[in-house]
Amino acid sequence: MNRRIFLALAIAVSTAFAVGAYAADTTVDVYKSAQCACCDKWVEHMRANGFVVNVNVVADTSPYRARAGIPLALGACHTAFVGGYAVEGHVPAVDIQRLLAQRSAAKGLVVPNMPQTSPGMDRPHGEAWDVLLLASDRATKVFTSYPAK
Repeated sequence: MNRRIFLALAIAVSTAFAVGAYAADTTVDVYKSAQCACCDKWVEHMRANGFVVNVNVVADTSPYRARAGIPLALGACHTAFVGGYAVEGHVPAVDIQRLLAQRSAAKGLVVPNMPQTSPGMDRPHGEAWDVLLLASDRATKVFTSYPAK
């Protein structure tokens, strides 16, 4: 095999693996109830920010929250999984992208209590709120703070 063909083949294969890894990291599996319109809006937000979203309509999201290790007190209206992380509630796509880039050892990100100005809730005014990083030991710390509007 001549050198040019070998190099072209090597580049094509490495590009395919890189694209596959990126696609896997940006595929979101979300579990939500049929009645939740704000979850549908969050899915739209995620898709608008480059994520592929698989929507799973379920009668009860609790088992998915439990599988993710998310404490009940931090629960919200939907639970999602992306790139090996759990995402609970209306977490902005930019925060998920940052978590995926950092490759933290955490369980995932949580936005409890459905803040009014979070993606999917889309109210023009509301109180300040935080995105929490959920550590493997279930402790939380602020990942991003959003101001009141």
